[in-house]
Amino acid sequence: MKNRRLYLLQLILILSLLSLFGCAKEEIDLVNVGKLDPSIIIDLRYATANNFLGDTLYSANICLLRQDVARRLVLVQQDLQKQNLSLKIWDGYRPLSVQKKMWARLPDANYVADPKTGSNHNRGAAVDVTLVDADGNELEMPTEFDDFSERAAAEYPDVSEAARKNRELLQTAMKKQGFEPIRSEWWHFNDRDIKKYAVMDIPLDYFENKK
Repeated sequence: MKNRRLYLLQLILILSLLSLFGCAKEEIDLVNVGKLDPSIIIDLRYATANNFLGDTLYSANICLLRQDVARRLVLVQQDLQKQNLSLKIWDGYRPLSVQKKMWARLPDANYVADPKTGSNHNRGAAVDVTLVDADGNELEMPTEFDDFSERAAAEYPDVSEAARKNRELLQTAMKKQGFEPIRSEWWHFNDRDIKKYAVMDIPLDYFENKK
């Protein structure tokens, strides 16, 4: 009887830990994009106060993505480098707890996913990106990051010729490797396999010394 109680207590503890992390251990397959390809510029806006909330939401400036997603993003980078261009990442994996803070401030499903269902960022299967030149200067795009207006739409027509060409260049490069843009944000791309990934709520600094 004593052994049975001990077993049950251990089982409850394990289940509690898995619930805290938001997924089973074997599902935590996030990799650090910056280490996978150091040539990709990492500028996570939510690791600073330079975002629409005006608050630092991430515990580390680490871009994490699912392994397969990250590998495809590296292929995008390799294609762009042939044109003397590079990716700059504004966001990757996002803990669910951060999603809840965003939704509390902007409960608009056109721009922020409802945490009840979770964002594809929470799954580590979405990335917010732009293009930079060989010197690291951002190319002209229709809007700045997190511009919650119609001008941010992926196909918004009334933009400069340079912004249109750069937006199309980014979309072409991303689509080639299995990423799809969303209607409301030119910078946001979902991986083709988003449905197979679970929502997670693991803080970024958990991975700081692990990946």
